[in-house]
Amino acid sequence: MSIFTPTNQIRLTNVAVVRMKKGGKRFEIACYKNKVVSWRSGAEKDLDEVLQTHSVFVNVSKGQVAKKDDLSKSFGTDDITEICKQILAKGELQVSDKERQSQLETMFRDIATIVAEKCVNPETKRPYTVSLIERAMKDIHYSVKANKSTKQQALEVIRQLKESMEIQRAHMRLRLVLPAKEGKRLKEKLKPLLKVVESEDFDEQLEMVCLVDPGCFREIDELIRCETKGRGSLEVLNLKDVEEGEEKLE
Repeated sequence: MSIFTPTNQIRLTNVAVVRMKKGGKRFEIACYKNKVVSWRSGAEKDLDEVLQTHSVFVNVSKGQVAKKDDLSKSFGTDDITEICKQILAKGELQVSDKERQSQLETMFRDIATIVAEKCVNPETKRPYTVSLIERAMKDIHYSVKANKSTKQQALEVIRQLKESMEIQRAHMRLRLVLPAKEGKRLKEKLKPLLKVVESEDFDEQLEMVCLVDPGCFREIDELIRCETKGRGSLEVLNLKDVEEGEEKLE
């Protein structure tokens, strides 16, 4: 006995659906779970790794494929790959409440981990534990935004936590080597960007070891490169200036 499957029906399992309304009609694409977020963040570049099938549906769960005419009218093209990319970029990822909650909890933990990795108590120079940062985030009632990257949100969390606890981004330790000719003049320009100058040696060239805010690194690098026309140098000695041990809140 043969089972008849209509030609416009495709059955898929373990699928993440991205839905988009266009031209008064609903269109859906079937993707692999977790790959949609990777594609949107730029981590995944291969469309074949994201799509379960190069098809556009009216309803993924029923396996109903969209008609070519409807696609052409709504998207102005019948190029399926191009249409899939549009839906991936602008469509809405359909997830169950349970999945959404799980995703938000994972993101919450990831944000706390990034904050703990990047920050210290400015008085003791000691890092905070991830669980302590999580507790502090709950205290300020921080709510995770599913459509924003964890890195962006970590920077936002640091800003908010500064209002209620002693926290700052750990300083970077750099060694700057500047040609003698430009040394003095360049040092004045760099001064506002340096938090602490730990050592300074002026012989045939100016050599400084200093602590800087990580947010100023690019500006310092560009300043040295442009002003010395490549004759100066910048070396990262420590990505984080921290003391041993972890910070505890009594």
